Amino acid sequence: MKYYLIAGEKSGDLHASNLMKEILVNDPEAEFRFWGGEEMQKVGGTMIHHYSDISFMGFLEVAKNLLTIRRYLNECKKDILCWKPDVVILVDFSGFNLKIAKYVKPRGTKVFYYISPKVWAWNQSRAKRIRTAVDRMFVIMHFEKAFYKKYDYDVDYVGNPLFDAIKQFTPSPTFLEENQIDENKKIIAILPGSRYQEVKMILETMLTIIPKYNKEEFQFVVAGVDNLPSELYSEVKDLGVKLVFNQTYDLLSKATSAVVTSGTATLETALFDVPQVVCYRTSPVSYNIAKALIKVRFISLVNLIADKEVVKELIQNDFTTEKLAEELALTLTSKREKILFDYKEMKDKIDTEGTSKKAASLMYKYLTEGIPEQNF
Repeated sequence: MKYYLIAGEKSGDLHASNLMKEILVNDPEAEFRFWGGEEMQKVGGTMIHHYSDISFMGFLEVAKNLLTIRRYLNECKKDILCWKPDVVILVDFSGFNLKIAKYVKPRGTKVFYYISPKVWAWNQSRAKRIRTAVDRMFVIMHFEKAFYKKYDYDVDYVGNPLFDAIKQFTPSPTFLEENQIDENKKIIAILPGSRYQEVKMILETMLTIIPKYNKEEFQFVVAGVDNLPSELYSEVKDLGVKLVFNQTYDLLSKATSAVVTSGTATLETALFDVPQVVCYRTSPVSYNIAKALIKVRFISLVNLIADKEVVKELIQNDFTTEKLAEELALTLTSKREKILFDYKEMKDKIDTEGTSKKAASLMYKYLTEGIPEQNF
């Protein structure tokens, strides 16, 4: 069958690629056409656009790029109708993907959604619109099935794909040597994000804490992504700080503590048992809009899953050099054991295996045997 996938960011690229591998187990003759990244390319098929072309962060940033986004949306819609896939599989990235779902389903194309939009965080009434635009939803958070049930929408809980991704990961034995990282010093990882706007807004402040730490005991290493402009990391190089590209898991496997931009990376860091401080900053306009809309107490996945503060979140005006240095110091001292204990509790809530395999098998079953009817 023909599968059209859309992933709009780095984590979506990873999870979509693992899903594609499992789809091939069920359907060896599967054809893929997609919007995604390098991981999906490795599996095979035709990539229309890289996710970096369509990924914008924040309400103001999206508003500034509306014409560009609209152009890509129109291109995507036409491409789907022209290629005539058996199913469109949308991976997270709700701002773009929900518009595609709303357009293609009435035109007879089946729509599956893998990794639900975070409708439980804000504008929960979107759940009603989702159930009319999406044939089947595959969720990865343990509380999402019950959430959708409130809206008479039955979804499939398949577990969290990060567990599979990390369990499959094999650390490079030469990582430290290749990157000239001193094995005798404690490593503090800096994860500034994978989107242009994130890195631009957040990395500079993250770097300001480095002079506060003893160079003989600690070394900072920045996790970069090579699809972003190199000038975003120019200050890292100017400071003589180590910068590694596309080796985040290797870095986390060696890190003592971490400073992390809010997103999937916060959960990845926790799954590697690395105490962290979570940071986030966006434009004042985007922040004020988000603050008015968001209905949850936390922004990091770690705290959301645990339903309590496991790691400190420094958001917007709280994200300063002084507060970051103070909180990072606590991850190395008095708060360290408590964070690690809470990580274990959090992981016990959501530990799953075979997420991609389960999702792909269900998708293939629904495509070949029929999708269960929903009672709206």
